[in-house]
Amino acid sequence: MTLIAPHITAFLQQRLPVERRASVNTCDSYAYAFKLLFTYASRRLKVSPSQLHLEQLGPDLIVGFLNYLETERHNGPSSRNTRLAAIKSFMHFMEYRAPTALEHVRRVLAVPSKKADSRLVRHLTIEEMQCILDAPVPNRRDGIRDRAMLHVCFAAGLRVSELVGLRLDDIQVGPHPSVLVHGKGRRERCLPLWRETTSALRAWMAVRGQAPFPELFLNARGEPMSRAGFEYILRKHARAAASRCPSLNNRRVSPHLLRHTCALRILEATKDLRKVSLWLGHAHMQTTEIYTRADPSLKLEALEAVTPPTLRSGRYKATDALIASLTPSALASCPHRANQRRELSTEGQTKSRTNGNAGKRESSRVTQAPGGSDLLRRIAERRGCGRVRIQSALTGKEVHVICDNVSSHKTDAVQTFLADHPKVSIHYTPTIRHG
Repeated sequence: MTLIAPHITAFLQQRLPVERRASVNTCDSYAYAFKLLFTYASRRLKVSPSQLHLEQLGPDLIVGFLNYLETERHNGPSSRNTRLAAIKSFMHFMEYRAPTALEHVRRVLAVPSKKADSRLVRHLTIEEMQCILDAPVPNRRDGIRDRAMLHVCFAAGLRVSELVGLRLDDIQVGPHPSVLVHGKGRRERCLPLWRETTSALRAWMAVRGQAPFPELFLNARGEPMSRAGFEYILRKHARAAASRCPSLNNRRVSPHLLRHTCALRILEATKDLRKVSLWLGHAHMQTTEIYTRADPSLKLEALEAVTPPTLRSGRYKATDALIASLTPSALASCPHRANQRRELSTEGQTKSRTNGNAGKRESSRVTQAPGGSDLLRRIAERRGCGRVRIQSALTGKEVHVICDNVSSHKTDAVQTFLADHPKVSIHYTPTIRHG
């Protein structure tokens, strides 16, 4: 059995910072991953973290730890894969320090990573970004600082670690203002600044005062600004900007969202992916290609350059089965239509009696159905006098005029016509005789 405590100490203190020369952020990320792993293993195995052995961290426990991150800590596949990468890096380190555990190490290294969804890059519109930049009130010291931080973060497309790591000697506010960024992977890049961004930086440097720290941005206690501190400031101003820009109410505004917004603005202005990669400090162009999928202007240009295919013209023709389902006998079997016909028949009788008392002419319309013929028969039995007009229910054109006066034998003629033409509607205009 191999105690893991001395090996993890050598990995975090010697292997990463000295042999690999990993950045401080990488070392902190790996240390936090093992803190979570040892806490989970200690609770599951009921052993203190200092007494854990390498052989106890088997593939089953590692998979259970990864599932714990997703289910209980609600981490996504990307965070899960980041923790797994830290564990595999340590296992590669143990291949040379514990040769007797090579088979165990090989089984842990065989744990696969999980595929993550490839989603479109989320970004802010120009109006939303401007509202956030205008949110800090520059009549106080913290307002001047927040305005400078937001402008620099957006204008240079900085990561949050790059922003809080800026030093006073990295800023040049002379005739050609620029900022020296110490980026990821120990890559440096020098970026020019807008005049508005330079003015915001000058205002902050004038009120910053003397401090024993070389960092450009300080918190309320006069100490270097942390990543969590800037995230809090950004969320605060995003909530304030939501009062003027309601679309920000349902948006989760993070520092990286400002970086994505800057990248898309540069891509829209230059149409050059290489310039975007240089501005953001990407090591590979493949990383920058995610912005081409989110930029709609490039797709519109491709759409306009291609000749679209012609559209074949034609009209829809109903099938025999559809026509058969619309016959009066088929419609009569529907309970809803039967209730509708009874209500329509009752309404037609009420209108005839009301118009007879008032001595006025009013047209009543009856959709073709068995109830329509029954209405005409009842009008004839009451010796109704009026004009019957039949129209097509599909086109609205008049197809037949039966008579000017309704009688029983003329009602039979109407019924015969309706039997041959089911898709029609009946219009009856009563004429009231006085006396």
